Amino acid sequence: MQDRELMLFALDESRPLGTHIGAELGFTLGETEERQFEDGEHKSRPLVNVRDRDVFVVQSLYGDEALSVNDKLSRLLFFLGALRDAAAGRVTAVVPYLCYSRKDRKTKSRDPVTTRYVARLFEAVDVDCVVTMDAHNLAAFQNAFRKPTEHLEAMKLFVEHFATHLDGEEPVVMSPDVGGIKRARQFQGALGRAIGKSLTTAFMEKQRSGGIVSGEAMVGDVKGRTVILIDDLISSGTTLSRAAVACRERGAKRVQAAATHGLFVNDAEETLSDPALEKIVVTSTVPPFRLSEQFVKDKLVLLDAGPLLAEAIRRIHSGGSIVELCEV
Repeated sequence: MQDRELMLFALDESRPLGTHIGAELGFTLGETEERQFEDGEHKSRPLVNVRDRDVFVVQSLYGDEALSVNDKLSRLLFFLGALRDAAAGRVTAVVPYLCYSRKDRKTKSRDPVTTRYVARLFEAVDVDCVVTMDAHNLAAFQNAFRKPTEHLEAMKLFVEHFATHLDGEEPVVMSPDVGGIKRARQFQGALGRAIGKSLTTAFMEKQRSGGIVSGEAMVGDVKGRTVILIDDLISSGTTLSRAAVACRERGAKRVQAAATHGLFVNDAEETLSDPALEKIVVTSTVPPFRLSEQFVKDKLVLLDAGPLLAEAIRRIHSGGSIVELCEV
């Protein structure tokens, strides 16, 4: 696709991230018209020629004060469809945070598998590729789509951060639930190689039913150690908070957390203000708009995902390797 001109668009509250990505690539965002009608319907279209271009559209699908998740999803889909109708050569949706990725299987009778339905919506507008970062369940994400997908990982960003902030310590890498053990072990290996030490892992038991989280068992020794809790996202903060408290009760010296997507919904700030959890490291896939300035200053570390997303776009456009990009 390198012979086709690369064009970059971003929608709604993802425009600052899109502008940053564009700056990394040396491109300005394409102009768009976004029009809201009196009955709540919406129209969006590119205001520049996209015929036979290699077009990338950035839209992170989280809800905010202005637009719900469903609003953003429909606006993105309609814009992707408009690009296809305008004869774009290739259309790639860059979705740093992909909505509905947690509903990837049936946990109760007649449950929806919403991840698969969202994939069908992208296919319905004939998108060529969907790019996301740290999907909740990678296998479910890849299997849901019949179109090509690219999966980026924030692990390199976390490794670079913690490798320079450990002060010679040998941390324990912990998953706050059994489902994240593989992620924790991958991070353990990558961070261990970066600091030249052999690290250990631990994990917590967790059950969730009707929105209630339970389970207190822990596997692994954290006494006297610094613990790094690793997860793909933070929603209400309950999972991380209970894991941090359990670690401190078992003698952990310090507890920090890292998660790619920081949603921080409901009473997350209050929940995560517990002194058991020292620092929270997230990426810029979702801006921390729900948190107070003081909390962000005291407790949050925001890692810039823009350069990683920009390099992924560059490699997709030129035929480069995404696997090598994510290697740690």
